Amino acid sequence: MSESRGLTQTRDRILDVAIETLGLNPDAGMAEVAAAAGVVRRTVYGYFPTRAELVHALTERAVTEIAGVLTASTSSDRAADEEWADFIARLWPLVHRYRVLVALRRGEFGKDIHALLGPVETMLADLVQRGQDQEVFGRHLPADVLSQVAWSAVFAIADNDVSGTSFGVAAPTVTSLLMLGVPEPRALTLAERRP
Repeated sequence: MSESRGLTQTRDRILDVAIETLGLNPDAGMAEVAAAAGVVRRTVYGYFPTRAELVHALTERAVTEIAGVLTASTSSDRAADEEWADFIARLWPLVHRYRVLVALRRGEFGKDIHALLGPVETMLADLVQRGQDQEVFGRHLPADVLSQVAWSAVFAIADNDVSGTSFGVAAPTVTSLLMLGVPEPRALTLAERRP
């Protein structure tokens, strides 16, 4: 294995452990991340000189994954409510991993996290706007605000399901679709189509 590949694997392992550690305790420090990763603090600091840089890297990873899921879910000519339901079904396994970003977003890293999530939020607003234009989503709020409300509900449900076993994917799918103004029978039908 090349040295570069080994460094990448160590960095990725630290990020994997950090998201778990911060998920359990959003105030966890670099020493706790290092201990959980089985490395010395100096190793963690070698990759991420500050806690802010660690959170930045975690957010970049989340944005990349979430944007990929959203792109895969909205690449067809289906109705926007179907695409939203597909997005939530694909996103749900990742939400538990990245729900800590919601807590971190409320604190000192909020501005940075918000800026990094900007492209995802724009994509979601565009999807909701398309749904409003198709008349499958309500117009009770502007598309950018409505997308944030529905998107936040998914993370709120995940935050109340720390084990990841209390709610299935139907709960965030139906809830977010209802918030988007989709009639309940249609929301239930769309949720039933998902794994």
